[in-house]
Amino acid sequence: LSGGVDSTVAALLIHRAIGDRLTCVFVDNGLLRLNEAVQVEDRFTNRLKLPLVCVDAADLFLKRLDGITDPEQKRKIIGATFIEVFEARAREIGDFEFLAQGTLYPDVIESVSVIGPSVPIKSHHNVGGLPDSMRFELVEPLRQLFKDEVRQVGLEMGVDEEFIWRQPFPGPGLAVRVLGAVTPERLELARKADAIVVEEIRRHGWYKRVWQAFAVLLPVQSVGVMGDERTYESTVVVRAVHSRDGMTADWVPLPHELLGTISSRIVNEVKGVNRV
Repeated sequence: LSGGVDSTVAALLIHRAIGDRLTCVFVDNGLLRLNEAVQVEDRFTNRLKLPLVCVDAADLFLKRLDGITDPEQKRKIIGATFIEVFEARAREIGDFEFLAQGTLYPDVIESVSVIGPSVPIKSHHNVGGLPDSMRFELVEPLRQLFKDEVRQVGLEMGVDEEFIWRQPFPGPGLAVRVLGAVTPERLELARKADAIVVEEIRRHGWYKRVWQAFAVLLPVQSVGVMGDERTYESTVVVRAVHSRDGMTADWVPLPHELLGTISSRIVNEVKGVNRV
């Protein structure tokens, strides 16, 4: 359980089918957005009333990602580590045969050749990133649905609209939005910058008008001047895209005023970033 729309809808469907035979496992991999782990635990325990087990595996994930810069390799490592953590916790709490995931059709298409010749685009951690040695049998009730269809299922099941329209977040988390090496310090820069992007997108009424809007931390530093001092700090990119199915996307012409506010806030509030 990631806490996103897809895994949440999958969990609700399965819980409705098998009741308390479902155990949701949420893994804090250290690659989440600001305060996300606390929010997920609160939502599932107090609001959705689903059986939830939380695992803090941040140190393990960061150790495995140490020195890794290739995004495809990051995805493979994260997928394999997820399964390792799941299997270890499953052995502690019971005898489980099945692993359920919120895999969608675009995840499958981008990761593997489905019908006819096609070139995989990237390995989603829950598809191409899974190890061959995994002992679970997969259950993926949303595997043939697109994001807009999953949202409709969620609304039919009574999930609140605000949550259903939450923007997609990649399974590998900030590891693929921190370009280059993944370190606790660089993750924190991306986390704080991303929180500002989302906050301003919401405040200006653009949150539901874009598919995704987020911050990316580049492996680039540049010289700048802040106040009367020279700085040599990191660079953040703001990306916003339109999409319907998660398969194709186009850039969003955000208003200059909004971009200016985001840029100014990140530079002034995120110590370690001097250019957006």
